[in-house]
Amino acid sequence: MPSRLFWTCLTLLAVGMTAAAGGWLARAPMAQAAPGALLGGCTDVPEAVALAETLRLRGIAVDRVLADLDRRKDDLAAAEEQLLRRLAALKQAKASMGDARAARDSGTVAGIERLIAVYDAMKPADAALILAALPPDFAAEILARVQPDAGARIIARIEPAHAAVLTAHMGSRRLGGN
Repeated sequence: MPSRLFWTCLTLLAVGMTAAAGGWLARAPMAQAAPGALLGGCTDVPEAVALAETLRLRGIAVDRVLADLDRRKDDLAAAEEQLLRRLAALKQAKASMGDARAARDSGTVAGIERLIAVYDAMKPADAALILAALPPDFAAEILARVQPDAGARIIARIEPAHAAVLTAHMGSRRLGGN
């Protein structure tokens, strides 16, 4: 059974460690390894020395874990900052792509409108020769967009078999909702 001296040393050690730690709850958590001065007068009790050494080693291990947690917290903050910068760059790139796409689409629409105006102004025989050489879906799209009277004069100049194909494409386009 441990002697009275052991319990006295253990109590002194615990009180000394508590005093050394001070208001550790108010400060940032940091393990306090037991300094040798706390064992004053108790170094002849092996249990107290072993307990002090165990507490010291645990304190060192806790200090290492806390330092590692601080490092990981810093790493996470840096990674979060990097992700936020990357997200901002991606949002900016998406916005500029949308602007470029809108400009391209408006240029495409303007180009198609100019092309339709050219076919509207052409002689029906000349327009029919050109449309007969184009792919049927593209030719049907042009015919659908020209003025109806110009389209009728152009399609009248196209050979009947090809005119039937173009008419079918134009009909399927309208039925499809395009």
